[in-house]
Amino acid sequence: MKVLTLALMLSLPGLSVAPWAPQKPVRQPSTQIAKHSKSGRWYFAASGHAVYCYGPVMTVPSVNGDLQRVATFCRDGSAVVPLKD
Repeated sequence: MKVLTLALMLSLPGLSVAPWAPQKPVRQPSTQIAKHSKSGRWYFAASGHAVYCYGPVMTVPSVNGDLQRVATFCRDGSAVVPLKD
């Protein structure tokens, strides 16, 4: 009788053998900004404000052809913020 009950329980599609087994957490997709490390740094922007950025500082050409330092991936959602030298 026990064997028949066990076979019936295992044949039902909705039941699992070990309901007390831990469930795997659901993975959330992430964007580039969400992938930033927990550490960042404060920078002085060319606009005169302080900005907190997670990405590296890069040197890029500006509109007039000069090179300009920019901070990347800032907390306010900006991808690039020009820095004051």
